Amino acid sequence: MNYEERFTDQELEQVISEGLIYMCACPAQLAETIRTVRRLYRYQMGCIAGPENDGRVHRAIAEAAIATHAQLQDCMDEILRIEQWDRATLRMPENLRAKQLKAITDD
Repeated sequence: MNYEERFTDQELEQVISEGLIYMCACPAQLAETIRTVRRLYRYQMGCIAGPENDGRVHRAIAEAAIATHAQLQDCMDEILRIEQWDRATLRMPENLRAKQLKAITDD
């Protein structure tokens, strides 16, 4: 099993925070989903270690989590590229911030 985290938990939290501040839920939902899949994977790793558990079950779930995690991280890379987020700070680009703030103030 090959598990790789391309985004730290802190980076995912930054994306979620930006989404909450600027009312842009889609990248934040993706970040939260990545975190959920990570929790699932970590839980399965604990179950695999349990001698009374059937490791085949937990390996199957862990492998599905690994594949899902990789695909979700690919998606995160793509949306950050498309929307031109600052990859160093993971701050939402100014044009999206302005768009979201305008939508809030126009309502």
